[in-house]
Amino acid sequence: MNAVINQAGLAFRIMCPQDVEQVMAIEERAYPFPWTSKIFIDCIQAGYHCWVLERNQVMVGYVVFINAVGECHLLNICIDPELQGQGLGRKLLQQVLEAVRMDRVKCVFLEVRPSNTRAVQLYTSEGFNEVGVRQKYYPTKNGREDAIIFAKEV
Repeated sequence: MNAVINQAGLAFRIMCPQDVEQVMAIEERAYPFPWTSKIFIDCIQAGYHCWVLERNQVMVGYVVFINAVGECHLLNICIDPELQGQGLGRKLLQQVLEAVRMDRVKCVFLEVRPSNTRAVQLYTSEGFNEVGVRQKYYPTKNGREDAIIFAKEV
């Protein structure tokens, strides 16, 4: 995928190893239990779909997902916390959905913390449905939190 640019100055492009330092800066601001830089590098090297979202040539978010056997698993999608609430996450998610449709993916799956109400609202408003729960999936300060499993047919 070459960079895709829209009218709002947004560019979606493939993440490269040189991006991981900036990705990590966003990841660490966004999550109390962030992925490591090694995880992002491993995803890039494994050939997962790893994209960054830039607005006016400044990185504002990223996504990591994998397609296999007609399914997509959205592993990580994040917008810089300072820029959340501006519709950037929705744009990034919609770009992923458009790309997986072109790859003939039939269903997209993801997990989300129930406490991440903004993300839950986003996924629900984009047509995702709750299909299950992963018990004690996410680490928390005082233990573990379940994950809601969402799915959407595309």
